[in-house]
Amino acid sequence: MDSLLFEIRDGVAWIGFNRPDARNAMTWEMYDALEACCDRLADEVDVHAVVLYGVGGQAFVAGTDITQFMHFTQPGHATDYEQRIDRVVGKLETLDKPTIAMIEGFCVGGGAALALVCDFRYCTPSLQFGVPIARTLGNTLSITNVSRLIDMVGIARTKEVLMLGKLFTADEASQAGLVNAVVAADRLADEVAGVAAELGRRAPLTLRASKALVGRVQAHRRLAREASDDWITTCYMSRDFRSAVDKFVNKTPFEWTGH
Repeated sequence: MDSLLFEIRDGVAWIGFNRPDARNAMTWEMYDALEACCDRLADEVDVHAVVLYGVGGQAFVAGTDITQFMHFTQPGHATDYEQRIDRVVGKLETLDKPTIAMIEGFCVGGGAALALVCDFRYCTPSLQFGVPIARTLGNTLSITNVSRLIDMVGIARTKEVLMLGKLFTADEASQAGLVNAVVAADRLADEVAGVAAELGRRAPLTLRASKALVGRVQAHRRLAREASDDWITTCYMSRDFRSAVDKFVNKTPFEWTGH
């Protein structure tokens, strides 16, 4: 599909999020297409690495397209959405090939979740990384994605991200160990291609074993997916969430009420 690009070059699969006018915000179709790419790559024996990137230079992925939330009227809409995100992100996380997020500009919300589960992250100095839902929509992450964030940046920084709506700059992300390197925009693609090629020269079984064993440790520490359903329902069914979505779509004013 046009909004999700896929090609294989020299043993590396390149997956591009291609809605630059919307900062590559994800539609349901894009999530489905990404899941299909992961399923296909699981059987691609000649692919030794996967690179994810955003088209346009302004964003990796700026979350989920907010217009899709206009029709959330029942608790099942909220829990089904978070289950969809967990399923797609989980497919990427457990893919048995090394994955690299090549990040320019905004990497927020669902984009942050996708980048977090990649094995490596390289960014430009324009990076803005976070989950600013406390400032924007008033919804919540699933407990699985909260766990991923804690694993990556720790509890204190996770609270900064989720409760203050903090966006990490490139320097802050580097200091927190969130990215492997900060690279000038004109060198980023070459840097990432070089890392992907280097992975192709490493022992394949060791790569697969290392990724699988790290994943087992992370899975052992996580609570059941359903452990956040109560708060997902509360936040997504709230007056605050409906008003925040309406503000985004129709430019209407609102103030947080806590209801």
